[in-house]
Amino acid sequence: MKALIFEQTGLPQDVIQLRDVPVPTPKPHEVLIRVTARNINPADIMFIRGMYGIAPKLPSSAGFEACGVVEKGDDGGKIKAGIRVMFTSTGTWKEYLSLPAGLVIPVPDAMPDEVACQAFVNPMTAFAMLEKSGLKAGEWLLITAGASAFGKFAIQMAKAKGIKVAATVRHDSQKEVLENLGASLVINTESEKLQHVVPEKTEGGVHVVFDAVGGMLGAKALACLRPKGKMMVFGALALENMPINSGTLIFKNLSIEGFWLSSWVEEIGEAERTKAFQAVFGFLLNDDSKIDIAGRFGLDEFQIALEAYTKPGRNGKILLVS
Repeated sequence: MKALIFEQTGLPQDVIQLRDVPVPTPKPHEVLIRVTARNINPADIMFIRGMYGIAPKLPSSAGFEACGVVEKGDDGGKIKAGIRVMFTSTGTWKEYLSLPAGLVIPVPDAMPDEVACQAFVNPMTAFAMLEKSGLKAGEWLLITAGASAFGKFAIQMAKAKGIKVAATVRHDSQKEVLENLGASLVINTESEKLQHVVPEKTEGGVHVVFDAVGGMLGAKALACLRPKGKMMVFGALALENMPINSGTLIFKNLSIEGFWLSSWVEEIGEAERTKAFQAVFGFLLNDDSKIDIAGRFGLDEFQIALEAYTKPGRNGKILLVS
C-alpha cells in the first residue's frame, strides 16, 4: 500500500516521502480500514516538524484525522465490514489502517467523505471551547485566524447561540466570507490595529478570545479583552510565544488557559461525549452549515497538496483522497 512517511522531522515538503509498505494485519479487537479521505490540519504540519505536543516515533506517517471504509470487521462483531467510519489516529496519510473497533465512529449515510474526514478535530474543538467558555447570548467572542476551518465552524456555532463574533484575517478577500457566515466584525490585522478597533466596536472589549496564533497577534488579542475576560489558547500558528503584559492581566483581572481537544475528551464522561458528537453531527448535516473545500489531491500528489495548503488567502480545506 502507499503511505506518506518521514524519517526525520522538518518541513513536510523536505522530509515526506511516498513509500510502499505492507498492509497492516488487524488484531482480533481491531478493524482494517481502507482510508478514503484525510484533511491537512496545522497539527499535522507541526507534528512533522517535531513541534507538536506528541513526538513522532520515527519513521512515522503523518495525519491525525480521516475517514474510510471497513474492509475487515473485528472478531467481536462490533464494527462490520462495509461500514463507513471516521476516526482519529496518528498516521492517517496512508491507504490502510488497523484500529480498535471502539475507536472508530460510524459515519451517517448523508455525510460525504469530504465532510466526514474533518468531522472531529475542528468542529469538535469549536463545540467544546464554546461550551467551556461560558459565553452567553449577546456577549462577544474574538477568534484569531478566523478564516481557518476552526474559525468558520466556531463562527457558525456561536451565531446559532446568539453570541456576537469578531474575527481576524490577513486578506480583505476573506472578510465577506466570514461576514456571510455570521461574524459581526472582521478585522484585517495587516492593515487595521486590532487592539484599537475591537474595543471601539464591541462596547469596550470582548468577553472571550479563542487564540490559534500566539506571538504578537495573541498579545494584541489579549489587549482586546474587557475586564474579567478570558483567553483560551489552542494553537500556535505564529510559532512564537505570546509576550504577556503583566499589568494588563493584573489590572483588568484577566485569565489565560490552554485548551487541547484530546484532554477535554478524556475528562468528560461518555454521556457528554455522546451529546457532543450528536451536536456536531447535527451541525455538519444541517443544510445551512458551510464547509469549504479548497482542493482534493491523491497521496502521490502530496507535494502539490502541501503547496496548496500553504497558499496565502486559501479558503477551505486541502484533502488527501484515495
